[in-house]
Formats: sequence, structure tokens, C-alpha cells
Amino acid sequence: MSDFKARLTDFYNKFNENKRLDTRHGQVEFLTSLKYIHEYLSPGDRIVDIGAGPGKYSLYLKNEGYDVTAVEYVRPNIGMLRAKDKDIKIVEASATDLSMFKDEQFDVAIMFGPMYHLYHKEDRIRALSEARRITKKYIFVTYIMNEYSVIEYAFKDDHYREIKDKLDESFHIDDPDALFFQSRIEDMDELNERCGLELVKRFASDGPTDYMRSYINNMDEDTFAAYLDFHQKTCERKELLGASSHVVDILKKRYD
Repeated sequence: MSDFKARLTDFYNKFNENKRLDTRHGQVEFLTSLKYIHEYLSPGDRIVDIGAGPGKYSLYLKNEGYDVTAVEYVRPNIGMLRAKDKDIKIVEASATDLSMFKDEQFDVAIMFGPMYHLYHKEDRIRALSEARRITKKYIFVTYIMNEYSVIEYAFKDDHYREIKDKLDESFHIDDPDALFFQSRIEDMDELNERCGLELVKRFASDGPTDYMRSYINNMDEDTFAAYLDFHQKTCERKELLGASSHVVDILKKRYD
């Protein structure tokens, strides 16, 4: 096992992604992403969930009747996914090598994890290119945004002195040893261009939600419903995208 995979496995042994998405603030991200996924799905579509984690999206979509294949890299997540549904199709693989799908094509690919953890640009290009190769219609790709990470971790949580040497002059985080890679909109645009992908739509899956966790978790049902409505009606606004904690690109193949 590589050192990176061992560190990633250790992280997901301790971190409960399902629990995060079940919280009130996590539901904003989950429900917003599902809203957009459903807009681009058709009956009978085959879905590949690359970097499926413990399977929140895979299981939900499978239970809706879609043909879902979950691709996951770390064993703890695979174990949690298998424990919830012994019949779901699971492939243990890295997003950068999907060679097991040599002749297989899916209608929609979901990548809500791999771009978090791939630091080197070549790896991100390889992962996105692999998704392009095996997908006929649409690819959903999530990124953790740089400005959110700087605001939240460096300043709000008071870790600036610890990480100041890992910030370049524009405050872009540059830390090859970190488990998470932080992106900017221009980074995403460059990857799409390099991989021959066209941007269909871009939205903030959680917008300002992560900055407001305690407030949102304590909202009454009516206020939370209003907040979710507000978020989903503003999550494509360009002036809000870069400060979101997560941004999703909906992509399709570009044919020049």
C-alpha cells in the first residue's frame, strides 16, 4: 500500500462522510447536488460513481432504480458501502486508472471525491480524462475551493501561522503533503480545456453553508426550508462561486 493510500485510509477510518451529509448543513450540499444530477439523468441511464466514498449518492440513486457502479479507492469506505447493500456493484480502483472499464460506457459519471485528493495536475488530468473516456453524456466533478479553505482554516480557525509558508503570494495553498487539494475557478477551467471537456453548468453545492454550520444546524424547519430555497436559487451566481466550500462542474465531451 502506498504511503498516500495509507494516510487516506487512516483519514476515512476516522472521518464519517455519511454522518456529515446527514447533518442539516450537509443536507444542503447533498440535496443541491441531487437536484442537479436529476436534471441531467434520463430513465435507464447507467451511472458510475467514481470516488464513491461510503456510497451516499450511489445507494440513493440505486434505490431510485438506476444501474449504478461504485468505484472506490480505500477499503473502509468499501466496507461501509458493502455493509449497507451487499448487491451494489463495487470496483476497487483509483480514479486515475479505470482500465477495468476497457469497453464499458456509462451515461453519467459522478466524481464527488477524487479531485479533493489529487495534488499533482497530471493526476487530475488523468482522472478527468479517464472519466471522459468511459462516459457518454455528462460528468459531475466536485472541487474544494481555495478561498474557503484560507478563510475557514487559516483565519477563522486561527491556523495562519502554521500554514503561512504553504501560501503563495496570492494566498493559494500549495502543500503537496496535504490530503486535500484546494482549487480556484481558473484551475478548473484549465483542466476542462486540457481534457477536451465543455462546461455545461457550474454551481456551488453548499455556497456559504459551511461558514454557518451552527446556525443552519439549529434552524427550525421553516427557516431551513427557506434557506435551502435561497441557496438553490443563488448557487449558480458567479460572484458567490469562488467562496463556496464546494463547487461542482457539469461537463460534457467537447468535439472540435
